[in-house]
Amino acid sequence: MSMAASRSRSEPALAVVMGVSGSGKTCVGAPLAWQLGVRFLEGDSLHPRSNVDKMSRGIPLTDDDRWPWLDRIGNALRDAARQGGGLIVSCSALKRSYRERLRDTAEGLAFIHLTGSETLLAERLGSRTGHFMPAHLLASQLATLESTRGELRMIDIDIGPPPEAIVARAARFLSDLQAPNMISARGVLD
Repeated sequence: MSMAASRSRSEPALAVVMGVSGSGKTCVGAPLAWQLGVRFLEGDSLHPRSNVDKMSRGIPLTDDDRWPWLDRIGNALRDAARQGGGLIVSCSALKRSYRERLRDTAEGLAFIHLTGSETLLAERLGSRTGHFMPAHLLASQLATLESTRGELRMIDIDIGPPPEAIVARAARFLSDLQAPNMISARGVLD
């Protein structure tokens, strides 16, 4: 039985809204969680202080920097699943190994990958204020980002449309994954 078929229709969604900095993870994740009636967790809030300091100085994180952060996110997902509640988390999840580590923590975890052109992402980062992630680290994030091709319970959504349309598409994707007899597949709505 697939993971999607093993989760009942009434189970709250467990999902990671992923993408590089500036893709709109929080702008999509928070209203998506509200629409689904589940909690939203800003993944950046779980970064250790050392990671925030490093990024604030313009230094890209290494895998060793990211593992403890990913484990904190994974623990939050696992706890939500154990308590029978849903959770939408924003997390860059740039590498397949990061996504697999998160998948290992919660059965039925789905990923919503927000994608956009480097030009659009740079524009968004350039207009953002008060965030610790400097715009010049976008290139390192794009270089680190690994393809999501072939991953199950994953959808890529372009960030060009208005946020409401992106949220609606993500909600349909999660709903379709919970439909009875749904075979776990990539990009049900691509």
